[in-house]
Order: sequence, then structure tokens, then C-alpha cells
Amino acid sequence: MQFLFPTFLFAMAALAIPIIIHLFYFRRFKKVYFTNVRFLKEVKEETSARSRLRNLLVLLMRLGAVAFLVLAFAQPFIPAKDAEVKKGNKAVSIFIDNSFSMQALSQDVPLIDKAKQRAREAVEAYAPDDEFQILTNDFEGRHQRLVGRDDALALIDEVKVSPAVRELSQVLARQKQALNTAGTANHLAYVISDFQRNITDIANFADSTLELNLIPLQAVQERNISVDSAWFIAPVPMAGQANPIVVKVRNLTEEDAENIRLTIRYGEETKPVGTLSIPAGASVLDTANIPIQRTGWHEAELAITDYPVQFDDRYFVAFNVKEEINVLSINESQPNRYLASAFAGMANFKLTNLLSQGLDYSQFSNYELIIANELANISSGLAFELKQYVENGGNLLVFPSRNANIASYRSFLSAFPANELQRFEEQARNVGDVNTEEFVFSDVFENKSANLKLPATTGNFRLTEYGNRREERLLTYRDGGAYLAKYRIGEGQVYLCAAPLDENFNNLVRNGEIFIPMLYKMAISAGQGQRVAYTIGRDETITARHLATSSDIVYKLQGQAEEFIPEQRIIGSKVFLNVNNQVQEAGYYTLFLNRDNPLGKYAFNYDRKESILEYYTPGALAEFAGPLANVIDVSDNALLTAQIEEQSQGISLWRWCLILALLFLGAEVLLLRFWRT
Repeated sequence: MQFLFPTFLFAMAALAIPIIIHLFYFRRFKKVYFTNVRFLKEVKEETSARSRLRNLLVLLMRLGAVAFLVLAFAQPFIPAKDAEVKKGNKAVSIFIDNSFSMQALSQDVPLIDKAKQRAREAVEAYAPDDEFQILTNDFEGRHQRLVGRDDALALIDEVKVSPAVRELSQVLARQKQALNTAGTANHLAYVISDFQRNITDIANFADSTLELNLIPLQAVQERNISVDSAWFIAPVPMAGQANPIVVKVRNLTEEDAENIRLTIRYGEETKPVGTLSIPAGASVLDTANIPIQRTGWHEAELAITDYPVQFDDRYFVAFNVKEEINVLSINESQPNRYLASAFAGMANFKLTNLLSQGLDYSQFSNYELIIANELANISSGLAFELKQYVENGGNLLVFPSRNANIASYRSFLSAFPANELQRFEEQARNVGDVNTEEFVFSDVFENKSANLKLPATTGNFRLTEYGNRREERLLTYRDGGAYLAKYRIGEGQVYLCAAPLDENFNNLVRNGEIFIPMLYKMAISAGQGQRVAYTIGRDETITARHLATSSDIVYKLQGQAEEFIPEQRIIGSKVFLNVNNQVQEAGYYTLFLNRDNPLGKYAFNYDRKESILEYYTPGALAEFAGPLANVIDVSDNALLTAQIEEQSQGISLWRWCLILALLFLGAEVLLLRFWRT
């Protein structure tokens, strides 16, 4: 047995006080004379013996009460096996998981309330002069410093459920960062959470200098169906058409889900999409058509009805239908009249023809498609800018010139990388296959087995066939060679034709059933597509066109209940807005410079990580954590304070000492009251 405060044992000298009182307590007797005292002597001898015994027992009770009271202040304990008791001030970091999953019930109260209770008990287990950090998923600035016990208890009371969710390794790194600022070497960390499996990555953090304690909270198992995500089939929504949007709905429980009703709200109407049946642990895709009749920004909401977990039952999307699809044709000399005619017949398309000399590269980002139309030579500057354009999500269509500088084209194409031009061969070749599985030619032909009139060439370049170029052929010659190939580069795409566009070598321009849909689908097939939704809690960056004319003008985002200024970075004609953790509520947010002229709308949804209701049990968590952490499994009615003290000091005995002191005092009272002499 050891003592936490052994100097209190000097107070054992107080045992002399009841002894002195006992020794120097004299009772005066009054003499009474009787004629016959024989019987009185016998009574006196018997009464005197009982009185001495009672007084001795009272003395022992008093000595026991004082002794155990002194021991209680000295705080004796039996050291835990193989544990070293840390003395001195301590720095304690307590993480309270305040994500959406903590709204689940633990018997009769939400887990978040239980977590706050456990955090208070942990704080109260330490001395008033110890330092504390209270941390949540929000990673607020005020939670990054160490405070006293009273301030820590106040911070615990302010904790509320938040849409933010962090992986455990991120939490531990933030706790270590704060504890390293403490003036003591005694560092302890507590994590109070339901420990969902998809965020508990404790294996990614190992620090032998940090004593880590995990306190799991168990929720009543619940079912959950989630609207996981949604996206348009066509990367660019078009006005005057029924644009199909795909919805992914997940069943995150171990039971089959039947009759899940999916609806879509667009404009002022809410329409049913259908009723879904989802097997256990699986997901299904459904498609809804959005009839877009106008250009500009649009909002849509996809929803299901599911209880009791509801934060992931709605999915917001916002998208822009452009008034014009801008296409740039870079020409060696004269524009191609067939290109001009093709785009003139497409509504909402605008073709711009420019010569290869004197291009304004900063305007490339304003075009959905750039056509390199029979350029004889591609300069290094143009090659670099086109590569940047494609990597940032643009589409590039290349028709080489009959007299192309093969060396410059090889340098240009190898940088992507794409297959390169070889020699030009003047021989007749016919296209024999169309890849109708790829977006450009998908949904173009009603009867895929019909005899289509496919392009033919009388002269073309042979292309290399390197396996690492990830080529996807859209049109293929009958002899197996590539006529039109696609390469995905970064977030964009490169389309390379093996033949010039000149009708002297290629009859593609006279083949309307291939040429027109090809140009149309390439122009709307932006590699990155339009971002229809963002996720709250992640460091999302919004990209928008920079329309401000002064550096003093500030972009703002406004939601239904909040307005804030995002971090902004301007590069050329674009502005990059970093929202960090400023968005706290799912819904639509409007970007503007002044309220009368909104620049765009953006949809934010809650993170779906919290939708997966799979948790570690205390036993499984202990096995998973291994020697990296201690798992403290506390029953609902037990106090965490006592368990922390026992874990840090061993078996604490001061409570037993205090109880024994009270028992001795009670025994003394009983002796004095009921033992009559």
C-alpha cells in the first residue's frame, strides 16, 4: 500500500488527544452514608468494571475514527499491477464526439448527453490545478488551448451536435498538439465516442508518450436508409430537354427495406419518383427526369421518408443551365465552313474562330470545347496551355494537318500522354465500328444494329499503340486501327482524330449522323462536369468566374439562416472560394457581390460517413486498439470518476477510510447512548 499524500500521516499525532482526554477525565463522587454497605460494595465493584470496559471501547472508537480520518486525507492506494503512479500536475485532453450519430439513444437519453456527463466526470477525477482541453469535431479555435477545471466544465456544457465528422487519427493529432503546449510531462487523452467503424482509424496513430483512454458509448441499434448521392447523366444540363438525374439510395442495415418512397422537388412541385426495395447492406440506383425549360441556376431536392435517422434523408442539388455553350476553333488559316454550319444549327451553341497566332490563353477556361483544326505546328506555349486547359476539366478535339510537323505533334501528345502521330499514309480506309457504350455516341442511335453510314478516309496518320496511354477508341477502322480515340487527362479529355478534317482526305464532314452528334456530345461532355453538390465538413473549394473589377470587392455566400465571407483566391478569370467549416446547415447557398446580382447557387449536404451505423463494441475496440490505448468500459449507472482514479493510481482506499471513520464515530454514539453503567 502507498499514500498519495504521505505527509498527512504526521497528523496521526492527533491520536494523543482522545488518550489524554481519557486519562485525565476524573469524575467526582459524593459520599452518601448508609447503615449497611455490604450489598452496595458488590454493586460498586460490578458497575466500575462495566464502566471501565465502556470507556475503553469508546476510546478505541475515537482512536479509530481519528486514525482513519487521517488516512483518508493521506489517500492510501494499492498500486495497479505494472503501473507507475504519475505525480504532479497533469494536462488532460477530452474529446467529445458531437457528430450526428451521437443523437442516437442510449436507453433513455441521447448519446451526446451521456458523453457530456462522462466528460464532466473525467474532469472531476483530477485536481483543480490540472489543465484541460475540451475538443469536439468542430475543431474550434477556443478548443485548441488548455484551460482550468471550471472553464473546462463550462465548455462541456456548451457542446452541441454538429454536422462535422473527423477520423480518430485527426482527433488524436489535434489532442497531441494541444498537450504539447502544457508545462508538465504528464499527458493524458480521453476520447468519448460511439466509435463508428468507418472513422476509428487508431492504427494510423501511435505515440508512446501519450496515455490514451477510449470511452465507448453504446447506442440502441437503429435502421437507416440514406440518399447517398445524385448526378446528371449528361455533364452539362440543357434547356428544353428532360435531363435525367441518377439517384443512389443505400440500405445501411442488416434487414431488407421495402416500399421506400423517393420523391423529387423541383421548382414549386414535389413529384414521386418511385418506390424502392433495397436489399440489406446494398444500394440501388433510380433515375428521375428534370424538365428544364429555362437557362440559369436551378435547385432540386431528392428525398425519402425514413425514421429515426433523418439527417441523410434529403439530398440537395443546384446546377446551372448555360445560355450558351462556348466552342473555340483554333485555325491555321481559314475557318472550316462545315464546323461553322454544324454549330450554327445547334441551339445555345456559339462557335468562335481564331488563328493560332496571337491567342489569349487566359480565355481558354471560358470554352467547353476547343478544336485544334488542322494546325501545321503546335508551339510549346500553346501545347502547355492546352494541357493545363484539359487537366482543369476542358475538352480538346485535335484534327491534325496533312502537312503537320510530326515532331511538334509528338511532343504535344506525349505530354498528356496520348498516342502519337506516325507517318501519313494516302490509302483508302473505312471506319467499321462505333463505340456506343461511351458517352459521345451513347443514346445517339435508336437502332444500334442498323447499317450506319460510317466515315471513310483516303489519307490518315498511323497512331502509336502504347499500352500505358489508356486509349479508349470511339471510332475504329475495319483493319483495327484507331480513327477517333479518347484519352482522359486529369479532369478533362482529349479526342484525337487520325485524319485531317479536310474533305479531300476525310468525308466525316459530309456524314451528318456521325459528325453532328459527335460535336454536340463532345461540347457538353466536360470531363469534370458540373458539381451539383458539396459536402459539409470537408474543405470544399468552389470555382466560379471572377467578375469583380476591383480587389476591394468581396464575394459572399448566403444561406437560409447565415451569411459569411469565404476565403477567396483569384487566378486569371476564375475565383476559388474555400468555405472551410463555415457551412453548418444543409441547403442552398447563393454567391453574390451585391444582393441584386447573384452569381451562382451551390448545394451543401451533410457528410454521409455518419450514415453507416456500424460501431465497435467495447471488447472489439479493445482488441482493435491493442496496446495503443486503454478501453474504459463503464456501465450506465457507474461513475467514471472512480474508475479513472483507480486506473491512474491503482485501487484507491480513501473512500473506505472515510467510511470506516464514520462507522467508528457511529459506534461511539451508540455506546454512549445505549450502554448505561
